Amino acid sequence: MRTAVIGTGIMGAAMARSLAREGHDVSVWNRTTSRAEAVAAERITACGDIGDAMLDVDVVFTMLFDTASVLDVTGEVVGALGADAVWAQSTTVGPEGMRRIAEAAGEVRDRLLDAPVLGTKQPAEDGRLTVLVSGASDARQQARPAFDAIGARTLELGDRLGDASALKLVVNSWVASLCAATAQAMGFAESLGLEQRLFLEAITGGASDSPYAQGKGVLMAERTWDDPAFALDSVVKDVGLMVDAARENGFPDDLLATLLALYDRASERGLGGADMAAVRAAFDR
Repeated sequence: MRTAVIGTGIMGAAMARSLAREGHDVSVWNRTTSRAEAVAAERITACGDIGDAMLDVDVVFTMLFDTASVLDVTGEVVGALGADAVWAQSTTVGPEGMRRIAEAAGEVRDRLLDAPVLGTKQPAEDGRLTVLVSGASDARQQARPAFDAIGARTLELGDRLGDASALKLVVNSWVASLCAATAQAMGFAESLGLEQRLFLEAITGGASDSPYAQGKGVLMAERTWDDPAFALDSVVKDVGLMVDAARENGFPDDLLATLLALYDRASERGLGGADMAAVRAAFDR
């Protein structure tokens, strides 16, 4: 297939490499041209504008930062989308953001897929993401080879746009909670005069153990969070979407609001570009 990836941050760049590794031709575009050029390799071509990147493609992915950044390029994507091409919108935007994007997509809405992914930097590099997708069944079928290239599993949620984005928020609420709870436990241990790694040792192999806690816990203990798999400011954005969605639907947002305050606190300490494990700094005295 010919594919395009619009947005070459951590996830977009890794997805482009996975598509190329599986034999698909990939065109990439980024607002900062040098970031697209850095991804160029065999089967990956950097393009200076979206129209060139989308020329004759079968599937185009948008993997940007937020709803606003997707809406900024929607006109160009819609204008360049071939008559038989599919748009897989993979940016985390929440159900309301997806509704706005679908509305802006206009006449190509039936070829727009709500397709966020689960996983961070390494699963994206390995082609081991989980793809959540909702939208028209014909479009889902057409995009399947591209989803198989970037993911180990695709979970189809039916025709309704927004359902995949809603589930992405649900899953990310769990991830954000796990990470913050790990940071709290390690900080609490330290405040009680214990070596904080004892927490990780104590839960090892038990019912409360978690590979996520172990992985992020090591980064927290060593404070080696400069190379982000999932940037802390991206978590701030996502948890903000969760709070909005909860309030819009009358769901209690007590825990979500607390999570947002914790990640915000770490960001305000200059760690917004670090890995989400830097939420550990929110528990510093």
